[in-house]
Amino acid sequence: MSTPYDTTLCVEELRDALALHGITLPSLGVDILYAGLVALGNCNTATARELAAALRKAAER
Repeated sequence: MSTPYDTTLCVEELRDALALHGITLPSLGVDILYAGLVALGNCNTATARELAAALRKAAER
């Protein structure tokens, strides 16, 4: 099971990786109700499309 510290590090790593693609998920954080889960939160459609495009591009490599 993940510790709160592990989950926080995971969130920071994901935030940094998304930033490399110019993507920000404003609600990204540690889920306060369920320990060990990352809350991806809400984002607008433009951000969701950017995320999908980055994932597709990475999958092509």
